[in-house]
Amino acid sequence: MFAAVSLDGGSSWATRIIGNNDNLGAACCDPSLSFDEFGNLFLTYLFNVGNTVPVALSTDGGLSFNSIANIAKPAGSGTQTSSERRGLFRFVDQPTIAAGKGEVWVVFNGGGPIVAAGAPVSGLGEVGSFIAPEVVAGTNNCTYGDIAIGPNGQVMQVCTLTESGQGGGRIYVNVDPDGLGPAGFNDHSIFVVDTHVGGFDFIPAQPDRSVDAEPGLAWDRTGGPHNGRVYLVYTLEQKNESDNTDIYVRYSDDDGATWSAGARVNDDNTKNSQFLPKISLDPTTGNLAVIWYDARNDLGTGGAADTDGIPNTDAQLWGAFSTDGGQTFTKNIQISAGTSNSHDAQNGIDYGDYSGLSFYGGIAHPAWSDNSNSTGNNPDGTLHQLDIYSASVPVRGR
Repeated sequence: MFAAVSLDGGSSWATRIIGNNDNLGAACCDPSLSFDEFGNLFLTYLFNVGNTVPVALSTDGGLSFNSIANIAKPAGSGTQTSSERRGLFRFVDQPTIAAGKGEVWVVFNGGGPIVAAGAPVSGLGEVGSFIAPEVVAGTNNCTYGDIAIGPNGQVMQVCTLTESGQGGGRIYVNVDPDGLGPAGFNDHSIFVVDTHVGGFDFIPAQPDRSVDAEPGLAWDRTGGPHNGRVYLVYTLEQKNESDNTDIYVRYSDDDGATWSAGARVNDDNTKNSQFLPKISLDPTTGNLAVIWYDARNDLGTGGAADTDGIPNTDAQLWGAFSTDGGQTFTKNIQISAGTSNSHDAQNGIDYGDYSGLSFYGGIAHPAWSDNSNSTGNNPDGTLHQLDIYSASVPVRGR
């Protein structure tokens, strides 16, 4: 895995390789990071070989990591249905980690259903043992999940239940009302929205890997006017198989029992694709930041936003903010300075499944895949292999 640390707000980065048969083992892919209020930085990822999900901890801001856990196969449970047990842990995939409120949680696809496990955290470097991993009810064949921690220690998991191929995708959430307490996740999941985005939905801007709805969560624990509000970002295809995908945000004020109508985040007037969103909440203000890949400017007519003369195949990174609790979003901002073409990377996975976003003190810090060579110092040149870019974006109003 490639790791980078900035000590100056993202102006410069120190890079290194980790997980290359060092103390973190032989890492494959799918890294996820989360800081907590104590300064702990948690990392999860996948091994090259093996059916456990590792967790590592840094107490020095990412300069070093030490392995603290391997989440293993859940014990058998009488509450599991036969379909949930079938194929469980034939593979593990898509791990995500979240920390805060004295807890750290990992959620991942357990080769069928979604699996979650949490551990108590009492200070810097003070992490207890992970509780027994739990199969989340109602998540068999669910994919691409996320997890968030609420102001009272409650935990919400989200995933997409997809049809085969490029068919529809329905987003469900499930809540553990007491986090590390005895209650566990509810015995049923709550339906939120049908996205029309299948598990492998191919669009011109991501033709090899495809896209999914990529649902993500952010829970307000600020104590401010929207304390307790949980936000959900996702990709919605306006008409099934239309490639007209947009980014939407909904929110819930009752721990996911009911949800607001969706607010469209991207403000373009095209039918081009927006995809792979990320959401982050500024813990100092409660404001939201959302980023996504965006093909709005690629009309196939040439120019800086069109690398190949074909519409809707090239993308840039765009973003927006909300300062009113997710009801409206600001005028969209083009964050990337150049235009990328994922197919030209010839890597078979396009931009991948993941980008990154943190938001603190009014500054959003996205990280994304880019082969535009907009900085002029990309060692792989222009429109070749993808490299990781970052930016610092201050919150903006209307």
